[in-house]
Amino acid sequence: MPALKVAFEAPDNTGRSIRSARTPIDFIHLARQTLGDKGLELEILQLFARQARLAMTEIMGGGVERRRQAAHRLKGAALAIGAAGIADAAAAIEAQPADLMLQGELGAAVLETEVFILKLCR
Repeated sequence: MPALKVAFEAPDNTGRSIRSARTPIDFIHLARQTLGDKGLELEILQLFARQARLAMTEIMGGGVERRRQAAHRLKGAALAIGAAGIADAAAAIEAQPADLMLQGELGAAVLETEVFILKLCR
C-alpha cells in the first residue's frame, strides 16, 4: 500500500508553480484587449511573435543601452498581450542589461511563447 499512497498523493511543491502547467499567454487579458475578437487575437499574437524575435536579435547583439531599450519595448509588448513570462524576463534585462545570463531566460520564454503561438495558428 505505501507505493499506492506515493503514486496518488499530490507532490509537495512548497508553493512553487510548474512553468509548463500554465500557458505563456493570459487569454483573459488578451480577450479584454481585443474585445473578444478571436481573429484579432491571432493577428496580434503573430505580430508579437515577430516583434519578440526581432527584439531578441537586438538584445543578443546589442550593447548595454541598446539591450535595455529592446528589453523595455519587449516588456511593454508582452504586458499588452498577457505574456507575463516574457515581460518578467525582459524586465530583468532592462534592470540589469550587462548581465548576459539573463538573455538565456528571456530566450527560453520567447521560444516557448512563439511555439505556443504557432500551434494556435494551425
